[in-house]
Amino acid sequence: MQDSTITTLISAYFQKIPDPGVASQRVSFGTSGHRGTSTNGSFNQAHIWAISQAIVEYRTAAGIFGPLYLGIDTHALSEPAYGSVIEVLVAQGVDVYVHPEGGFTPTPLISHAILQHNRHQPEVLADGIVITPSHNPPGDGGIKYNTPDGGPAASHVTREVQDRANALLESGFKSIKRVSLDQARAGVKPFDFVDLYVSHLPEAINIEAIERFGLRIGVDPMGGTSLEVWQAIARRFRIHLSIVNTVQDPAFSFMPPDHDGQIRMDCSSPHAMANLLRLRNRYDLAVANDPDADRHGIVDAAGLMNPNHFLAVAVDYLLTHRPEWGPELAIGKTLVSSSILDRVVAKHGRTLYEVPVGFKWFVEGLHQKRLAFAGEESAGASFLTLSGEPWSTDKDGILLCLLAAELYAVTGKSPSQYYQELTQSLGLPHYKRIDAPATPAEKKVLGWLQASHIRSSHLVGEPITDIQVKAPGNVESIGGVKVITQSGWFAARPSGTESIYKIYAESFVDEAHLDQLVSEARVIVDEMLSTLA
Repeated sequence: MQDSTITTLISAYFQKIPDPGVASQRVSFGTSGHRGTSTNGSFNQAHIWAISQAIVEYRTAAGIFGPLYLGIDTHALSEPAYGSVIEVLVAQGVDVYVHPEGGFTPTPLISHAILQHNRHQPEVLADGIVITPSHNPPGDGGIKYNTPDGGPAASHVTREVQDRANALLESGFKSIKRVSLDQARAGVKPFDFVDLYVSHLPEAINIEAIERFGLRIGVDPMGGTSLEVWQAIARRFRIHLSIVNTVQDPAFSFMPPDHDGQIRMDCSSPHAMANLLRLRNRYDLAVANDPDADRHGIVDAAGLMNPNHFLAVAVDYLLTHRPEWGPELAIGKTLVSSSILDRVVAKHGRTLYEVPVGFKWFVEGLHQKRLAFAGEESAGASFLTLSGEPWSTDKDGILLCLLAAELYAVTGKSPSQYYQELTQSLGLPHYKRIDAPATPAEKKVLGWLQASHIRSSHLVGEPITDIQVKAPGNVESIGGVKVITQSGWFAARPSGTESIYKIYAESFVDEAHLDQLVSEARVIVDEMLSTLA
C-alpha cells in the first residue's frame, strides 16, 4: 500500500457519507465487532459516531458509569476512528482512559484493565472499546465493544448497539452529541495499560522458569500494538528476548503477501509469517502477534505450528502444571477446532465446553471461573491465572506466546516436540479448511440448516454418528452444520463478509482420507444448497 492510498483511505473516512439504505453500508457487528473500509462506505466517520452514541446509550441504560478503556491498533483508519469515538464519549461525560502518550493498546490489555478495575471497584463498573480490524488487510478498519466482564459483547448487546447505530444513521445523526476533536483530546485521561499488564504477568505465567532456562526468544509484533509490551517485558524480566521488527507502518509494507496475494497480518499463516520463519534458526523459539495482539503465532525448529496443534499442547501442559486449578474447571473450544482437543480433555478427565465460532461464547465462562482455558482454531485463546482468577476474557496472543516459552523452559521440549509426543498416544489428526463459492441465497440457507436436511448416511464409507446444527456446549446455533464419523468430521459455515462458504475437515486416518472428506463434504453441501436455495 502506497502513502497515496492511505491518504485516500483517510479522506474517504471523513468525506464519504454511508447510505443506510445499502446493506453493505450499514453497521453490522459480526463475531468481532463492525469492520469495513472507508472507500466503499462501510467504515466511515458517520458509522463511528453512531456506534459510539449507541454504546453510550447502552452503557447508561445498563448502569455502567465507571471508566471506559479505549485502545487502538496500528491500521491507518484506527487513528481517525479514535478521534470520532472520543468526540462522542467526552461530549457525554464518559471518563475515557487512553494510552498516556497517544500510542497503541492491544486488545488483551483493554480486557485485563477492565477486569482489574471491576474486581477492585465493582460499584462503578468499567467497560471498553478497541478500534481494530484484527489481522485484516491494511485498508480495513474495525471497532468492537467490550462489556464489564472484559470480553467482546454478547450477541444481544451487539444487536442492540447495531440497531441503534443504524437508526441514528437513518435519522442523520440528529441526536448525536459531540465536541470538537481538540476538546475531546483535552478531555481524555491517561492510563498506563502496559505497566498494569506486564507487572501482573507473573500471576499468569511462570516467568522465573523462563528466566532460569535462558531460552533465546525472537518476537515479531508484525507492525502491531504488542511492540511496546514486548519491550517492557524485555526490560522488566531477565529473558533473552529479541524483537526482530520494530517498524509500525500503517501500510504494513514490510509484510509478505498471504496465500491469495493480500497483505494480511495473520500469524497463523506460513505465508504471512515468512519473515519470522527465515529467522527461526537464530532462536530456540520465535513468536508473533497480529496488530491488536489477540492472536499468537508459534515458531520453533520444526517451523510454524498449526494453531490447533498448539492449542492441544497448551491445554495438556496447563492441566499438568496448574495445581491450583480445580477439577471442576472445563476447557472451551470452538466447534471447528481440532478434535485432538477433545482427546486431551478426556485424557485429563475434564469437561469439554464446545461452542460456535466466536470468542464471545467463552467470555462468561472465563469471567465466572467455570472455564480454565478457552481457545479457537484461528490462534486465539486465553486462560486463568495460576491461582484460578480471570486474566483476560478476550483473546490474548501475548499470554499464549509466553506460555510457549514457559512450556519449553519447564519441560525442555519445544512445542512441536511436545505435540509429537502427544499424538503418539492420542492419534495424529489431519486438518484442513477450504473456501467454496456461495450465493447470498445459498449462504442464508446454510445458516439455518436442520440436521434432517443432510440425507447422507455415510461419509467416506463410514456411518455418520452425529449431525450438529447447535453447539453441544451452549446449545447455540452454529450457523451451519457439522457432520461426524468415528474417524473424522467436516463442518460447513457461510462467510459473514464474502460470497463463499467455509469447509473445515479433520481426519484421524491420513491425508488421503482428509481429501476424501473434503471432496464428499462439498458434494453433500452443494447438493443440499441446490435443493433448498
